[in-house]
Amino acid sequence: MSFNVGKYEFDGPFSSTNQLQDRSGVYVIVCSDGGQYQPVDCGESAIVKSRVENHGRADCWNRNCNGRLMVAVLYTPNTESAGRVKIEQEIRRQHTFPCGER
Repeated sequence: MSFNVGKYEFDGPFSSTNQLQDRSGVYVIVCSDGGQYQPVDCGESAIVKSRVENHGRADCWNRNCNGRLMVAVLYTPNTESAGRVKIEQEIRRQHTFPCGER
């Protein structure tokens, strides 16, 4: 399954972090309500699964979702932190997220 965010093709969105891997990447948290996805947050990490599972903004995600929280991920195995941040910032410029800023 794939999910397009701007020019990037993400895996997901997934309803469980069990479907994620602890690999480097950029993630987008979305709220699913009847087949439509509303972006809630975006971030990057060297260990995506652990980051999403232990994220400090999880309360904000829950407050801003009346449906089901899901996560889509763009794994970036050959991209260092600065490259992931660049992708995240590009996505943040294109979308409005109620949680988090960069």
